[in-house]
Amino acid sequence: MKRDEAIERIKSRQHMWDIVVIGGGATGVAIALDASTRGLDVLLVEQSDFGKGTSSRSTKLVHGGVRYLEQGNLTLVRDALRERTLLRQLAPMLVHDLPFFIPCNGRWQRFYFWVGLKLYDLLAGRSGFGKSHTTNASTAERLLPTLRPEMHRGGVIYHDGQFDDCRLLIHMARTAADHEACLINYMAATGLRKDSFGKIQGVEVQDRESGTEYFASARCVINASGPFSDAVMRLDDPTAEPKLAASQGVHIVLPRPFFPGETALIIPRTSDGRVLFMIPWHDRVVIGTTDTPIAEAVLEPSAQQQEIDFLLKTSAEYLTQAPSIQDVTSIFTGVRPLVKNDRSARTASLSRDHSISVSVSGLVTIRGGKWTTVRKMAEDCVDRSIQSAGLQARPCRTATIPLHTLTSEAEPIRTSSPAKAGMFSSPDASEMANMVAQNPPWNRPITGLPSMRVIDVIWAARNEMARTVEDVLARRTRYLFLNAAASLQAAADVAEILAAELDRDETWQRQQVDEFSSVAQNYLSTQYS
Repeated sequence: MKRDEAIERIKSRQHMWDIVVIGGGATGVAIALDASTRGLDVLLVEQSDFGKGTSSRSTKLVHGGVRYLEQGNLTLVRDALRERTLLRQLAPMLVHDLPFFIPCNGRWQRFYFWVGLKLYDLLAGRSGFGKSHTTNASTAERLLPTLRPEMHRGGVIYHDGQFDDCRLLIHMARTAADHEACLINYMAATGLRKDSFGKIQGVEVQDRESGTEYFASARCVINASGPFSDAVMRLDDPTAEPKLAASQGVHIVLPRPFFPGETALIIPRTSDGRVLFMIPWHDRVVIGTTDTPIAEAVLEPSAQQQEIDFLLKTSAEYLTQAPSIQDVTSIFTGVRPLVKNDRSARTASLSRDHSISVSVSGLVTIRGGKWTTVRKMAEDCVDRSIQSAGLQARPCRTATIPLHTLTSEAEPIRTSSPAKAGMFSSPDASEMANMVAQNPPWNRPITGLPSMRVIDVIWAARNEMARTVEDVLARRTRYLFLNAAASLQAAADVAEILAAELDRDETWQRQQVDEFSSVAQNYLSTQYS
């Protein structure tokens, strides 16, 4: 993906795009992938970076949703489990099986969860994931050595999927680009242009880097902007009623000694009525999440003190070594774009299913959903768009198309392995090794991050449209999510390398370090007592 080439395509465009997608998170990129593989001409614009918001801040799970099973939403669980299987088949380098332990206080509770999880297995069918089973206390202590023994008398183990959300998103974007989709970050949708009959004819966009404005005419415009979909709807109709109930979820990240081993923990009922996960990820443990209603969605949310306190307190109840705020290496917060309903005031109870609507002027808006089902969400949305705009296209193909550089024969990279692993797929790593062989200085470690190298920055800029220090440290690699303090140390080094790649001056470098430092404050634990 080359940003300069994408801008040139917009400049030189002489005819309408079939579809313009607003939003470069998981949903928008999945739509661009689906539409482009059907032979449609697609442009995607993203106001910031791909995955900047919700899509990079998940719990890193590809799952059917055990909680939804307990709620009796079997259709959502079945569909999600089917998509879980497909995602592992299409992205074997980035999605792998992960066992989860549910602690139980006796045989009747073990029986209760065992029955429910056998239904989970049944709904999953021949998925290739492990099957659920009960386990005694001694086996649980071996698998989870830092789990307090008084918190369980054995339990049940079931299996779900784990992945790296932003790395998967980048591979989806590159696959869409392979099929001639035009994707561009830092390109904001600023308005919708309509004809004399009130029908949308295209999108007015502005390049956030240069300030240049463009118009992209389109047969269909899709609003896939996640938490910001209400704002895009107001570009179409200033009187449009809000359809989303914003909620934020917080995760804390700890060193692996707090939770060694390769089995995750799920606490099925916390004091706020949610489930809590402790998950090995990139040689760290991710603990989350919370569910806190917020007044409105923001691009860079921050955790609230009570959310941090809750996660630390609940963790201390289950771990032999109680973590303190000083032990936390990173904190990340994501906004959930939940679809409102009239049945519940609690955001924890709102559905993670998706909805699609078409306005009078023809704006197609997709809301809700979750990472696991994003392929099916995109299929449904493109189907609806084809019908609404009268487009000619092939049937959906995304259930059978492997993602860019990923093949079913490839060896999976487990995201619970050391931090360097899993950042890039093996084919990418091979090409990067060839580049380093021709340029040995590119093998130098980055200041403050010994497992990151100069080549990682260069690769991200040349092949994955990284434009800022934050793009590199937060989303092309995941170091900001793993160790915020170390990432701050690395910022100046990354800025210098990136400036050479993008032909930027020293003033830009200083601005980049300042901007990254401002964002990183939200990930640092030092602001919480």
